[in-house]
Formats: sequence, C-alpha cells, structure tokens
Amino acid sequence: MNTGTRNYAIVTAAYWGFTLSDGALRMLVLLHFYRLGYSPFTLAFLFLLYEAMGVVANLIGGWLATRYGIARMLAVGLATQITGFLLLSALSPDWTVAMSVTWVVLAQGICGVAKDLTKTASKSAIKLTAGTASGQLFKWVAFFTGSKNAMKGVGFFLGGLLLQALGFQAALWTMAALLALVFVGVVSFVPPLMGKAKASKSAKELFAKNRGINLLAAARVALFGARDVWFVVGVPVFLYASGWNFTMVGGFLAAWTIGYGAVQAFAPALVRRSDDGLSTEVPAARLWSGLLAVVPIGLAVLVAMKVPHLEWVVVGGLGLFGFAFAVNSSVHSYLILAYAGSEKAAEDVGFYYAANALGRFFGTLLSGLLYQWGGLLYSLSGSAAMLVICWLVTLALPTRLALPADGRSPGAAIG
Repeated sequence: MNTGTRNYAIVTAAYWGFTLSDGALRMLVLLHFYRLGYSPFTLAFLFLLYEAMGVVANLIGGWLATRYGIARMLAVGLATQITGFLLLSALSPDWTVAMSVTWVVLAQGICGVAKDLTKTASKSAIKLTAGTASGQLFKWVAFFTGSKNAMKGVGFFLGGLLLQALGFQAALWTMAALLALVFVGVVSFVPPLMGKAKASKSAKELFAKNRGINLLAAARVALFGARDVWFVVGVPVFLYASGWNFTMVGGFLAAWTIGYGAVQAFAPALVRRSDDGLSTEVPAARLWSGLLAVVPIGLAVLVAMKVPHLEWVVVGGLGLFGFAFAVNSSVHSYLILAYAGSEKAAEDVGFYYAANALGRFFGTLLSGLLYQWGGLLYSLSGSAAMLVICWLVTLALPTRLALPADGRSPGAAIG
C-alpha cells in the first residue's frame, strides 16, 4: 500500500467514526425532544445554529487546514465534537423550556462547527492523496462520500439504540468516549503537516475563486436546500400523521440515507470519464440535475391530486429522488476537487462546503415554515423550485479550466 492510499484509508476511517456519531446525535436530539412534546417547527429550530455555524466553519476550516495542516484540523474537529457532546449531556430536566432550547441550540452549534471542520479537512486530504494514484480522484471521492452517508444512516439507528438502551446523557458520554479513540488514531497516524501550504492573506484573496467553483457553490446551495426542505420536517411529520410510528419514520430516513450513500459510491459507473476530467462530467451534472428536478414536480402534482395510498407514493417517489440526488451530489463532490487548485485545495473545498451548509440552513428553516404554511405540497414545491435553480446554474458550469499565469494546470489531480 503506497503512502497516498494509506493516508486515504486512515482519513476515511476517521471520518466514518465521526459521521456515525453525527448521525446518532441527530436522532438522539430529534427523538429525545420529540418525546418531550416539542413541536415540528421547534425541532427544526434546534438544528438551525448547527447548520448556520457550518457556513463559517467551512470557510475558516479551509483556511486553517491550509495554514496548519489537515491532520491538525481533523483533530480540532474531533475535539470540538467531543466538547459539544459533553455540553449537551449537561442538560438538566429541571431547566425551563426556553433555557433548555437555548442550551441545545448552542451545543448543536458547536457540533455544527465540528462537522464542517472535519468534512473540509477530510475532503481536502482526498485531493492530495489522489495525486499519488493516477485516475483515482472520482472513484475515491465517490467512495468517500457514499460510504460517509451510509455511515450516517447507520448512525441514525445507533442514536435510537443508544437512547433506548442507555438514555440521553449516558448515550452522549458513550459517543464522546468512542470519538476520543478516533482522535487518538488521527493524532498518531495522519502526517501532521499534510496539506500545509501558503494560506490566503486576506478575505478578498480567500473569496477569489475561479468561475467553476463559484457556480458550483451556487448550485450546491440550491441542491442541498432542495433535499432538506422536505427531509428535516416535512416528510417525517407527514408520515407520522399518516399513521406511521416513529420507529417506522426513523427507519425510512435511515434506509433512505444508507441507500443514497450506496448510490453515491456507485456513481462513477454511471458517468463516463473524460481525459480532461470535465468535458463529459459537467454535461452529466447538467443531465442529472434536470432529471432530479422532475421528481418533486411530479410528487407535488400527485400530492395535490390526493391519490390513494399517498404515503407510499411519496416514499416511492423519494426513493427515485434519492437515486438522482446521490448521483448529483457525487458528481458535484468530484467537480469541486477538479476545479480546485492544488496548492489551496482546502480553502477551495471549504468555500464550496460553506455553500453546502448554507443550503442546509435554508432547507432546514424552510422545512418547518413551508410545512406549517401548506403541508407536504408546499415542501415539495419548494424543493422543485430550488432544483430548477440548481439546473439553471449547472448549465453555466465551464467544461474547461483556465490555465493560471504560470501555465501550470490548476487541477493536477484530475483524472
């Protein structure tokens, strides 16, 4: 096993551990506070700061990873997540509702910082390690993102299991202890200066991205907003109101996420590769974003018509949504590394995932609002509108990279 493959395997394993805890945390918070009688909109509100902090964490995390090295930022992300878990475990049942909500939102915000610091560092590591393995970038990105999302689905089950077996506080302590083991592994085995380069000296330089990155970031905002606008509140509440129990609802969300991750890992087989890394991949992004937009449009029409067995129609339709969404997400995750410069890949990836977090923030906010205003029909209509925007932006993506002034290729690891 060469050095690049070894580092890729270590970083991927570390992020698997983190993602298991992140998925478990979401279910712990959702189930625990649902059991306490919190409304759907309040449940969505609990996650808002988590998503909002991701925007800042990605931007700063990319800059810090470039300045101090990827291994250090992985360690900081893991330590921050452990801190968030311990703070959340200090929640007291004797507190008022307002104080409890405030405490949970703040602790979730810390975990949101941890998630995106860790994600930015991990994705940046793939850009670097793929440089030693010709032709592997798309495959490695697809496997990383697909397996990560499958792990998140497993984490949903883990969170419910730990809550039932240990209770809220003990479950958080257990997850903190497991993450501490991952932390030790990262510090021990990931090269400390991996990814270290000359960081941007000003905000203007940090935000000065090439056209491909800027457009892809805009498309990412719309893509992930379109998912979370139904995923966070709308569909779970709709299924529960249709007679499903919470275990069935949680099981559907977990199965959807695991299936989505599996399709992501399989995505390279669905997208024909090009020698330049862009000329067929960008048209594929346009095609799959257009196909994805059709799904919520069709589902919204069926919901408006109130067809029989509507909940099963919605579940089936969202299965199609998950397939097309997974391919889109996988192609996007490849394209950001293809567009990114090699020297400051962490900053470019951080900028892109800040857009990802911004999309999740808007999707989470609108998930509660649109469902409250007009039920599932409004949630699906909002998703459709965002995906049309995503498709339109994708049409403008460049299929060639402009060479920098020194004539060197900006994407040395493409292919």
